[in-house]
Amino acid sequence: MKLATAAYKMDVLDSWEAYAAKLTAWVEDAAGQGADLLVFPEYGAMELATLAGLEVAGDLEASLHAVSDVMPQVDALHSELAQAHGVHILAASAPVFDPAIGPRPVNRARFFAPSGAMGHQDKQIMTRFEREDWGVVGGGPLHLFDTALGKIGILICYDSEYPLLARAMMEADLILVPSCTEAAHGYHRVRIGAMARALEQQCVTVMASTVGECDWSEAVDTNCGMGGIFGPPDTGFPADGVLAQGEMNRPGWTYATLDLDAVRRVRKDGVVLNRAHWAEQVGRDSPAILRSLS
Repeated sequence: MKLATAAYKMDVLDSWEAYAAKLTAWVEDAAGQGADLLVFPEYGAMELATLAGLEVAGDLEASLHAVSDVMPQVDALHSELAQAHGVHILAASAPVFDPAIGPRPVNRARFFAPSGAMGHQDKQIMTRFEREDWGVVGGGPLHLFDTALGKIGILICYDSEYPLLARAMMEADLILVPSCTEAAHGYHRVRIGAMARALEQQCVTVMASTVGECDWSEAVDTNCGMGGIFGPPDTGFPADGVLAQGEMNRPGWTYATLDLDAVRRVRKDGVVLNRAHWAEQVGRDSPAILRSLS
């Protein structure tokens, strides 16, 4: 399969038609290069708040509602594009007010199949900004999507820094990591997390990033990152585990071609078998014995 992961710049949108044209161009570009799976970043949907005006986009609480309100229309567009181009699309995540969860929004990524069918994954663990300033909360459980491309899981940004979340989807061939980070420190935290999850679970992780300045938003005002596709540094994969990476802060797609047989082979007969040996940690979660050495 061919993977495409985005370094995505958000824009001020003067109309719904402008957004539809932008998204269509991005999807057509990747599909035209033969991509089977397209991955957009965390909170890339925040540009939709500008449809309600810059005053709304610049207000933390108002921007949450503005984006959530248009998500049915956004999802319909993604479904149409997935069907038209025969691709899987992980849409840019968005704040969504879901009455089934509670009064505060979740950070939700929606996943579309070539049939137009949609599933979703909510972020599990919130960053300090999401908790303390924005009031975004953890959502529904982790899902593993069984697709024509293989078994696919999603860990949204900060979630990728927690190994037990990846372990809960240990059957995943691919783990998608949409991210939104304001500085190089944050980008590298998520990148290191994504690479560590690929190592531990002997799978491929696909990281997408928001990039560029958005002075119209207090939430996503500065964005730093690039696309990256990572595997375990073992048999059948690059020595550093990097299948492909983009250029820092340069918008566009990053591509890699993947044969899932490589994942199956490394899990069965890699130089090391991290995934199979995971259970040997059981019982070792108690503190190390403190000894005085003088």
